[in-house]
Amino acid sequence: MFYQRLMFFGMLLVSWIFSASAVAGGAGYTLQPGDVLEISVWKEEGMQGEVLVRPDGGLSFPLVGDIVTEGRTVKQLNDEVTAKLKEYIPDPVVTVSLKQILGNIVYVLGRVNRPGEFQFIRKIDVMQALSKAGGMTPFAEVDKIKILRRTGDVLQAIMFNYGEVEKGIKLEQNILLESGDVVVVP
Repeated sequence: MFYQRLMFFGMLLVSWIFSASAVAGGAGYTLQPGDVLEISVWKEEGMQGEVLVRPDGGLSFPLVGDIVTEGRTVKQLNDEVTAKLKEYIPDPVVTVSLKQILGNIVYVLGRVNRPGEFQFIRKIDVMQALSKAGGMTPFAEVDKIKILRRTGDVLQAIMFNYGEVEKGIKLEQNILLESGDVVVVP
């Protein structure tokens, strides 16, 4: 019994620390398809386990059903799971924690030394993504780089001139990348 209470308060502390850090960092990390969560309900057998955020941005949990998680914070998800469980369990104590961040991926293609997909935990900008790709080859057209970003059904091309940013000119081009962005170096 003592061990269960200690574990419960430990989970609350971890949840509080994560929530506090998310608040301190602004809006907090938003969940993406591929992320792995741990959801548990205190004192409820069979109401705990790892949950994968599906490619459609949703997840399923017993008694809760399907929930759309993509673009929501861990706290928002925790609040929704708690609200839905109140229909079945009086005063549920729910803990949702982020176990693995696997959904934040950007792609760097074209004339770079190591093209491919790159996972990131914290936000990265275009220059950092190019660095992860090992920089550009000598034949890269550094003034014609494009960032392809899909928002819903709309694909947008954002221009990036490496030479200008390298010289400290028009630094606003060095935008923060979002999960799914594709950096194309011709």
